[in-house]
Amino acid sequence: MRRRIPLRRLPMVAALVFATLAAPGLATPVAAAASPASAGYRLDLARRGDFVAQKNFVQCVGASMQMMLNIGGSDDRTAATQLRLQVLARSLSGPTRTGFQRKGASVRGWSAGLNQLGAGPYQLVGAADLDEAMRIAAYSIRITGRPVGLLMWAGRHAWVMSGFEATADPIATSEFRVMRAIVLDPLYPYGSSRWGASPRPREAISVATLGRQFVPRRQGTWPGALLGGEAAETMNALAGRYVLVLPYVPVPDVPRPTARLLPVAI
Repeated sequence: MRRRIPLRRLPMVAALVFATLAAPGLATPVAAAASPASAGYRLDLARRGDFVAQKNFVQCVGASMQMMLNIGGSDDRTAATQLRLQVLARSLSGPTRTGFQRKGASVRGWSAGLNQLGAGPYQLVGAADLDEAMRIAAYSIRITGRPVGLLMWAGRHAWVMSGFEATADPIATSEFRVMRAIVLDPLYPYGSSRWGASPRPREAISVATLGRQFVPRRQGTWPGALLGGEAAETMNALAGRYVLVLPYVPVPDVPRPTARLLPVAI
């Protein structure tokens, strides 16, 4: 059974997800390139061959999905696979208004596509501020051994977060702060004249630097919003928040706080 969570409780979603991830018995160290650093703790799940550049200027979601599948798996950097992933994400992206033809794919399709491929479970989470988003992402990476998707440029672009540098191991203490995010931008090396340069693949950038491009999702511009329904409620509820495509560890018999709010297969 899934408990329905009303939209007015959206500000609690990120905190509830974090609390669920931190439930006793779930904090199992992942088998990854983790090491203590001079500043605390460092973890990067990605390898050199995992990066994939997007094949055109609209396939950032397909390329990000491709990289997320590469991490922890066998590397596939082919254009055919990226196109297949892009088409899948687009097909799961929800309705659009009459006359609007989607060229890219939505964050909803990104999350749902990973789940359909068996790479999850993933869910969408909207964090209230940047530090909270980074703490949730780091903890999730640490306990699941899977990368996190970041909705960039107010909702217009996709990056992958494969690791982090923090003041402490997130499963050792709740008193940690993420200092740097290890990211992969499928648009590298082109970047954006408006948003800034693309970091090198697997570059550890400061949270402040990340925050120049990882900003809250824009409000009131989603093409499907006019259609109403659960999909519109979901995307509108994420407006104005830092949006993560977040892996998690399912907890038996514990209702997911986002079951009503976020349409992903959990």
